[in-house]
Amino acid sequence: MATAARLGIGGPVGSGKTALLECIVPLLTKQGIEVAIVTNDLLTTEDAERLKSGGILPSNRIIGVETGSCPHTAIREDPTMNILAVQDLEQVYPNLDLILIESGGDNLASTFSYDLVDAYIFVIDVGAGDDIPRKKGPGFVQADLVVINKIDLASYVNANLDLIREQAPVYRQGKPIAYTNCKTGVGLNEVVNFILERILFRSPLSIDLSGKEGVGSRE
Repeated sequence: MATAARLGIGGPVGSGKTALLECIVPLLTKQGIEVAIVTNDLLTTEDAERLKSGGILPSNRIIGVETGSCPHTAIREDPTMNILAVQDLEQVYPNLDLILIESGGDNLASTFSYDLVDAYIFVIDVGAGDDIPRKKGPGFVQADLVVINKIDLASYVNANLDLIREQAPVYRQGKPIAYTNCKTGVGLNEVVNFILERILFRSPLSIDLSGKEGVGSRE
């Protein structure tokens, strides 16, 4: 049986992981990409239900995993629950191109096992402070792509976005970074093109989403 590409979406609570999925999945499906999603929450399937209610995919293409333990464990030390969820989706939908696996909200030390995913994105938001790059958390440093989200909020939370833009590439050591606003679409091109080119080996988008209103419902 053919297997789909697997991409992890990790990051702290409230950084905008689910909102990012709400934005990028419709863009991917418009490119003819067959997508499914696995979400992780500690004791609920809240994120899965949110995505189902948003209608970005048929609801049976979205599975919610209740990890019942530290989110690290379910995506790194023992990702068995997620692997089984992925296999269930692949069995029902053998033509899937991509399965997105959203971690439960975690901290800067969170990373994905490459037994579970082919690559992973780590999402932070400027509201957590402009010192996040300097903290050199493994999730931030090691991820295949870092998404720095909610850039429009920087001035409201006394975060220096220029400093983040200066320091983040230093600690990422050349690995890609996207700066996003899920409400307006700023930066979503970089995220989608990373997936198309680096994960699916396809041509990048030719449209510019920057400044488009109504791209995503939430940050």
